[in-house]
Amino acid sequence: MSDAIPTIAQAAAAIAAGTLTSLELTEQCLERIAAHDAELHAFVTVTAARARADAEQADAEIRQSGPKGPLHGIPIGLKDIIDTKDILTTCQSAQNSQNVPGADASCAAKLREAGTTLLGKLTTHEFADGGPSFDLPWPPARNPWDTTRFTAGSSSGTGAAVAAGLILGGLGTDTGGSIRGPAALCGIVGLKPTYGRVSRAGVAPAAYSLDHIGPMCWTSEDCAIMLQALAGHDATDPASATTPVTDYRAALNAGVKGLRVGVLRRWHEVDRPVSDAVLAGIEGAIKAYRALGAEIVELSPSPIQDYGAAGFFISTAERGAAYEGMMLRNPEKFGQRYRDRLVFATFVTGTDYVQASRMRRELTQEMLSLLSQVDVVLTAGNPDEAPLIENVPRWENVEKPNFTMPFNLTGLPAVCVPSGFGPNGMPVSIQLAAKPFAEAMLLRVAHAFEMATSWRERRPDLTKLKAAA
Repeated sequence: MSDAIPTIAQAAAAIAAGTLTSLELTEQCLERIAAHDAELHAFVTVTAARARADAEQADAEIRQSGPKGPLHGIPIGLKDIIDTKDILTTCQSAQNSQNVPGADASCAAKLREAGTTLLGKLTTHEFADGGPSFDLPWPPARNPWDTTRFTAGSSSGTGAAVAAGLILGGLGTDTGGSIRGPAALCGIVGLKPTYGRVSRAGVAPAAYSLDHIGPMCWTSEDCAIMLQALAGHDATDPASATTPVTDYRAALNAGVKGLRVGVLRRWHEVDRPVSDAVLAGIEGAIKAYRALGAEIVELSPSPIQDYGAAGFFISTAERGAAYEGMMLRNPEKFGQRYRDRLVFATFVTGTDYVQASRMRRELTQEMLSLLSQVDVVLTAGNPDEAPLIENVPRWENVEKPNFTMPFNLTGLPAVCVPSGFGPNGMPVSIQLAAKPFAEAMLLRVAHAFEMATSWRERRPDLTKLKAAA
């Protein structure tokens, strides 16, 4: 069997054709974990026995009745803030070092029902914020393109594991960019669905009104496959949407001819100028979309600083509320980065929160107005390629806003897609966003860009990991 890890779509086709078994694929992933995770630190917990049992069950079911869907028998991983029955769920914190939930989170249960095999729990920043931290019980994840460099966060282990082919797909969470940031820096596709599209029940909160759950995969098609299993109303999540679920792959190959792509140029050229490599990726996407028949529309949003400021105060206040009890009882069990953020949260006033919420409503209306003119909007995923992990500032994205928070603030679906490489050989990314619950359109436009470019053909060289670590 080839060492190359297939996409979810490729593996599903091979499993359905009988040329690949789930157990073979699972063993291949476990071998890669054993060979490389000591350098990557993508996993907090590897569930090898569970994965093999899942795979054997999947193979037996497939032999008897055929696959029940494209995720049947596919190896995945879950960010370690997602509850898993009888499996340690740490949130990367000493606060939860002995936490073994009695039930699966709703999203974990849905993926299990779809027939996936669970390879384990993936590294995160502490309670999905404040990393990378080097004073926690588990080390931060490393970027498989260069282990001296950052993965972004907080779905850091998921980004690293997918990029390295340790898993075929995984779940991340996104409160200000925690799916899309690692996707951008690790060279994969990360989708933040519309707020409420995927249930958050059983997932440790970060900021209640900003939290999203979504897939991280090698391709947009794989994200569509995972979203199909995850989407839907869940009465146990009070923010869960009742909007009907569509078929996310039905129009995936319909192309972009006649569609309108709005460019948020001032964000990445004026408000927070991006690197030459990131700008080249954006311009390359514009050129590709024009060549494919899309119309490019220049849009004029408010400064990205406005979106960042509102998101920062809302996120800080809500995180402080979520973990005030732990902070009062056992502050010493937090790492320094997250403890400092929780201390800072005590200085955010009710007035700050209300004013930020008012600004949020205004900016949401603005973005919906802009999107009424186009099918998707386009900007950067991250301002540059991955920095050295030791150089990441303690208060990352405070002095300068990121490109991902605007779509948490507005609750809109957004995706990061690889768009090239920087001078250090690290991936860069574009970001696309769409109207509420327009994930099918968003993935269609992302997929068209992937098919028009060659960035998907390049994967990190894992033979260099030991020398770089």
